[in-house]
Amino acid sequence: MSKLSRQEIRSASALASVVGLRMFGLFLIMPVFSAYARHLPGATAFLVGLAMGIYGFGQALLQVPMGMLSDRVGRRATITMGLLVFVAGSLIAAFAHGIVGIIIGRAMQGIGAVSGASQALAADLSEPENRSKVMAIIGISVGMAFILAIILSAPLAAAGGLEGLFGTTAALALGALILLWVLVPKPQLHRAPAAAGFGDVLHMLVKPRLLVLNASVFVMHTMLTASFVVLPLVMLHETGLPLQHQWELYLPVMLFSIVVMGGVLRRVRTVSGSLKLVLVCALGLALALCGFAAAGESHAWLWIGAGVFFSCFNLLEATLPSLVSRLAPQHMRGAALGAYATCQFLGAFVGGLLGGIGMGQWSYASVFLIAAVLALPWAALVLWGMRKVDFDVTVGPQPA
Repeated sequence: MSKLSRQEIRSASALASVVGLRMFGLFLIMPVFSAYARHLPGATAFLVGLAMGIYGFGQALLQVPMGMLSDRVGRRATITMGLLVFVAGSLIAAFAHGIVGIIIGRAMQGIGAVSGASQALAADLSEPENRSKVMAIIGISVGMAFILAIILSAPLAAAGGLEGLFGTTAALALGALILLWVLVPKPQLHRAPAAAGFGDVLHMLVKPRLLVLNASVFVMHTMLTASFVVLPLVMLHETGLPLQHQWELYLPVMLFSIVVMGGVLRRVRTVSGSLKLVLVCALGLALALCGFAAAGESHAWLWIGAGVFFSCFNLLEATLPSLVSRLAPQHMRGAALGAYATCQFLGAFVGGLLGGIGMGQWSYASVFLIAAVLALPWAALVLWGMRKVDFDVTVGPQPA
């Protein structure tokens, strides 16, 4: 197995810092938002869910155009534009006086759509055989950002409220922008040899190998966002875990999931093997959501469900973008990863709506169970993709 070069280690570490800072700002809101937002002027259960997921709608609108733009003008310039828009949205939310203003700010945060371009930059800065390792390093940084956000979210919210959290998010995005230009190397091929047209991109995306991956990231982020609309409230009102102590659950669970991710990823080397892992994780997420629904006052079900959920989720977060970057043609890699990120954030938008509607119309448990049912068509699609992969894909890393 090829080892990462010094340049790849430096590039991966620097880009992981950029991505981690931005994601830390987004994650900082999730653990406390539904608990605080319910008391904002004009807030309803539906609007709280909409505010949680609306950034995903903005991201979904612009990921493919921004990915295609990064293929033409370069990754760093595209990421810079996106981060500046993200900062503007964070400041709008910070100075908002009600739920509507926060929805507008969150939508602006989403318009700063840089995930696809960031992943494409990671692919540009690594060799094909090492791409999964670079993506795993970035995935670990996202996991660590999540852990830190969980620990610091409640104390920061207690000190400065939601406006303080959004202000912190803006500052972190500016820090990510500085790191992008100071630490992240400029790729040798920052521009594709020949940027693809929109028709070529659509033809690429309807192929089974990318269709399965894009559907997978859509469903998993629908599950995640729907869960976070109600999970803090379940722990607060049913399990009896106060908001300021909920990090005590998340911290060991996330550390466990990182250990699991490190042990599993080095054993999965082929495209077909990766798809089998996706299938196992899809079923694992469904079981975890059922555990959340059944938890009630039981701490045991909550801990088991959280351990399974975040282990499966982090494995998918590291595996899926690596597969996309390996399977997409080089001159359309930015567009392919942009489409992947579109599905990711569209899932976040749908998950926010699902969580808000379920919380308002039915119960906390119903949100978890409805999200769990989504694993059935997801698993069926992955099984179909596993049959196609031997005919549609050469197993192993694709040449750049």
